[in-house]
Amino acid sequence: MSRNATTRISPMPIPVNEVFVDTSALYALLVETDDKHHVARGALPALRGGGANLVTSSFVVLESVTLLQSRIGVAAVRAFYDDVLPLLVVVWVGEGLLHRAMASLLAASHRGVSLTDWSSFTIMRERGIGHVFAFDGDFARQGFELVPASAPSTM
Repeated sequence: MSRNATTRISPMPIPVNEVFVDTSALYALLVETDDKHHVARGALPALRGGGANLVTSSFVVLESVTLLQSRIGVAAVRAFYDDVLPLLVVVWVGEGLLHRAMASLLAASHRGVSLTDWSSFTIMRERGIGHVFAFDGDFARQGFELVPASAPSTM
């Protein structure tokens, strides 16, 4: 079986109201050399076809732009800004959300999970979002369902 056949995602719509979108998915979506690129490209039509709002945070936008700019270049940032960002509902991390996410980070006392991820977990819990378009296993460890349901990887 070819590599592409093993990573193909069904275009069947995913029927949920909101799906959180993580940096790991955004990066994979935009970077053709990323191991999860084809999986991400296949998952996006299913998410959009299901009518779900694709929700992310201002921290994820910042993290994604920073990674794209430093690793790939400004052309990738432009593609994100022009083609992907308009598809997303951005939740702006304000003072209150920052303090709640920081409190979670400090309480967990786990060095490997970023403040960006803790803010994402907080947003998801507060909005009742159970699904996340991500390739980051930290979301599954927090009880969220990864979409697509595939083995998580790291960035």
